[in-house]
Amino acid sequence: MTAVQAPSSAPEVLARCRDVVQPALRAAVGRLHPWVAEMAAYSFGWCEVGGAPAAAPGGKGVRQALAVLGAEAAGADGRAGVPAAVAVELVHAFSLLHDDIMDGDATRRRRPAVWKAYGTGPAVLAGDALFALAVETLATEPQGARAVRLLSAALADLVRGQADDLLFAARPCTGPERVTPGEYGAMAEGKTGALLGCAAALGAVLGGADEGTAGALDRAGRHLGVAFQLVDDVLGIWGDPAVTGKPAGGDLRERKKTYPVLAALGSPVARGLPGLLDAPGMAEEAAALIEAAGGRTATLAEARRHTVAARALLSAAPLAARAAGDLFRLLDFLADREL
Repeated sequence: MTAVQAPSSAPEVLARCRDVVQPALRAAVGRLHPWVAEMAAYSFGWCEVGGAPAAAPGGKGVRQALAVLGAEAAGADGRAGVPAAVAVELVHAFSLLHDDIMDGDATRRRRPAVWKAYGTGPAVLAGDALFALAVETLATEPQGARAVRLLSAALADLVRGQADDLLFAARPCTGPERVTPGEYGAMAEGKTGALLGCAAALGAVLGGADEGTAGALDRAGRHLGVAFQLVDDVLGIWGDPAVTGKPAGGDLRERKKTYPVLAALGSPVARGLPGLLDAPGMAEEAAALIEAAGGRTATLAEARRHTVAARALLSAAPLAARAAGDLFRLLDFLADREL
């Protein structure tokens, strides 16, 4: 009798997909100008400044996993989605390099950001090179034209989301010009969700999926991206620093207009919140008021709503059973992490 294979856990799914993608990702980066390739490798945690090998912490590899699983969901071998995974991972790295410059963030994954380690101009150049390499990676595929169109549309949404995020910082906490939770959700879909949806859809396209299946995966990934961002917002205020690697209440000290803050500001209980946000050293008091005003509860409820929407889209799509199961496990893992 053949033994039934136990379903993989979400961390196992992520690890399996990383193992499939990493050789191709490293090979792609190796085609860049040596100096630019070093900056790219540093951004991925593969080396130190100067090129000495390193094993710095990298990301979870969510986007590359979605690309591989997208191909498998279409009934293809996961390796068919590797070019999509490489392209999306390159675009994600490009966006982080530029985001850190725009936001003035000096660290990334507990190391100096690329712009601090190499300089602003070189970091911009490295980001541009990663973007160009991503397009080249997809353009050479049999479904290249369709894939590049999908990536271009996701990038347009990402830019709109980033633009809104930058503009939100200058808007007031109260009054008719305040940022609403709805506006924040649209921003999060563009800035975070667009690339997650694109990853799954691109993998499916390279795996031979039709427009309907690729579209369902794209929309599910977008909902996942919003849920991921909302959970991140909760962790940014109430997360354990030992787990997040960030100081408790860091988002409040930086006066970020995250979803818990915006949701709380709609409650009369939080009338004193704008003053607390503007006062140095009051992050703990602000966090308590946000929670009392329902900001934390509202954020987690909104994250669950997007998770349910993503599950519904995946359930309705004609996906290969094992890949669908892996997608569901990944969705739950990312939406419920460390809460």
